[in-house]
Formats: sequence, C-alpha cells, structure tokens
Amino acid sequence: MAEPEQADTDTNADTDTATAVIERTLDDAELEWESPEAGSYVVKLPGTRKLSTTLSMIVGKHSLSLNAFVIRHPDENHEAVHRWLLERNLRLYGVSYAIDSLGDIYLAGKLPLAAVTPAEVDRLLGAVLSAADDSFNTLLELGFASAIRKEYAWRVSRGESTRNLDAFTHLTQPKG
Repeated sequence: MAEPEQADTDTNADTDTATAVIERTLDDAELEWESPEAGSYVVKLPGTRKLSTTLSMIVGKHSLSLNAFVIRHPDENHEAVHRWLLERNLRLYGVSYAIDSLGDIYLAGKLPLAAVTPAEVDRLLGAVLSAADDSFNTLLELGFASAIRKEYAWRVSRGESTRNLDAFTHLTQPKG
C-alpha cells in the first residue's frame, strides 16, 4: 500500500512544482492572467493582427494541457482552411491546430509535468501567440472573404472608416 501513497505524493509534488513554474513564468513575462481554480490558468496574450489570444492552461495529475481559441468556424472555403491548418501543424512546436464540434479553430497542446520549466512554458506561450496571431489574417482571408467584402462595402456606403480592413485591400479593391 505504500507505493500508491508515494505515487500520489510524487504527483502532488509535480503538480505543485508545475503551478509554481507557470505562475512565476507568467509574472516574469508580465502577462495578464488569472487562476479561477487551483491548477487552472487563463492567460491573455497580446497580439498585433489578432488583438489578443486567450489561452487556457490546466495542470493535471500528469500533464499540462493548453487550449487557445483562434477563430470561429469559417463561413466559406472550409476545405482550403482545414488544409492550410494541417500544413501549418507540421511547423508548430508543442501545439497544433484543432477544430471542435462546431468547427471553431483552436490551438491545443499537452506537455508532461516533468517537462514544465520556465524556458519551456515561455516557449509554449510564444508558440501559441505566434500561431494564433501570425495566422489570423490568412484565416480571415481564406474563410471569410465574402464577409470582409460585404463589411467593406457597408462601411463605404455609410461613410464609415475602413481602416481596420486595410490588411485586406487586395480583397476589397478592384483588380487592375
């Protein structure tokens, strides 16, 4: 019977170490975060294309799970969007693109608790931010081109600013 108790003690120590490393790394990176319950973290990663990415980190008995919403399900061009995501998965570190039952796009990853170090957590934060932020405009172009064109036309018809659509001028301006 001593073995299971020892295993539980080891698991608790691994969990405690991982949570301490995560909290210190988030603080050192000066990120906005909260812990709604023990071992659960919600982190706001500031971006440039996508204003922010919300990352959920959960410390389990044996692993750290990561999950970040990237973009809602595409309105159009699903096959091209999914192909693009799968091709990008080959280049990502520690996370991969995934879709949920609604077709919304996420980044997901899992890391053994023994591998949770400040350098590794920082690297994963960077991987999530880069994958979510760098892909944002491309995913909008692939999955929402018609909506972007309609939004642009609607704003022009009302005399409203189109500045936040500047990244998509190749979709909204006549070719020629």
